[in-house]
Amino acid sequence: MVDLSVEIIVFEILTRAPAKVVGRSKSVCKEWYALLSRQDFAKIHCSRSLNSSNQRILMVSDLTCSIHQIDIRSCDYGPGTIVDFPFNDISIHSHLDGFLCVCLDSTFELLLWNPVTGAYKNLSTPDFHGTYQNNLDAVGLYIDASQDYKVLHIKRRCGVYGAHVYSRRLDSWRNIPFITRPEYIRQSFYWSSGTLCGDTLYFTVSESYIDGVNVVICFDVNLEQFKEISFPPVPCNGIYKGELLNVKNELHMFVSTGYREMSIDLWKIEGEYWIKDFSCSGMITLDEWCSMSHFMTNGNWQLMTKQGKLYEIQVDTKPFECFYHPTCFRLKNGAMFLETVVSQTL
Repeated sequence: MVDLSVEIIVFEILTRAPAKVVGRSKSVCKEWYALLSRQDFAKIHCSRSLNSSNQRILMVSDLTCSIHQIDIRSCDYGPGTIVDFPFNDISIHSHLDGFLCVCLDSTFELLLWNPVTGAYKNLSTPDFHGTYQNNLDAVGLYIDASQDYKVLHIKRRCGVYGAHVYSRRLDSWRNIPFITRPEYIRQSFYWSSGTLCGDTLYFTVSESYIDGVNVVICFDVNLEQFKEISFPPVPCNGIYKGELLNVKNELHMFVSTGYREMSIDLWKIEGEYWIKDFSCSGMITLDEWCSMSHFMTNGNWQLMTKQGKLYEIQVDTKPFECFYHPTCFRLKNGAMFLETVVSQTL
């Protein structure tokens, strides 16, 4: 029988183990605790966690948070595990590598939170960095070339835009230059949360009126520069809205048009141009499509609305078979995320 070294057990076996197994393994001894707490372990574990078996759903009610596993074959979910989180009434705005960026609705403070480990970091400061206002602000999570996790926070205050970046490594905020069209400052424009794809965060900026303006703002996470690109060329017929998603590191957008019965086109960006993947007509009603968010991918694509409904996209079938509603969540808030051991602190 061959004895395995601790390094092999930790970096070859436990980097492939579920996050909860890693957490329990920290109590084996001081050496294991030190190795399992290292940043290089967390990074390797996270890269090996990017599969459907580690995908979970966090559901938030007024009193509790719970994590549920997804059965990929049935698109259903099992009994939940209650999460110990000392705050009620949160809204979820972004996710990356098991992190969730959430806002405390009572105090408007932004937090980074890993529901699996229970660790969280309050990002607010006495000079009002890290405070979020609904319908005015937008946030996006990303990791830059130096492997530093960061939060981009775009604010609209008193008719002025501001862009601020939080560094987990430095535990501090700083302002960065941000110039955009003056009309986007108006409250009639709505900013989505950021969708990370490659080295760029993408935001949709949409005017709330019928036939209103729709654009995409791109933020290069390494150069810290912004630019604007167009929406896909979809003829507007009533309400017109796009939802971004990252599919295997390729940026896609669902564009919904219509009024009561929506037509939905899926587009993929190539360079700065949009190529249509497929179209569906009359597949989803107004009260369901308007709040799609918080999605992860797993081969087939799953989307979750803010109302808690789960939808699945099957891309290897004919277009009219692609979009269906497998199950329903009856809670006000939720997110799909991957279980990881990445920590909010160094």
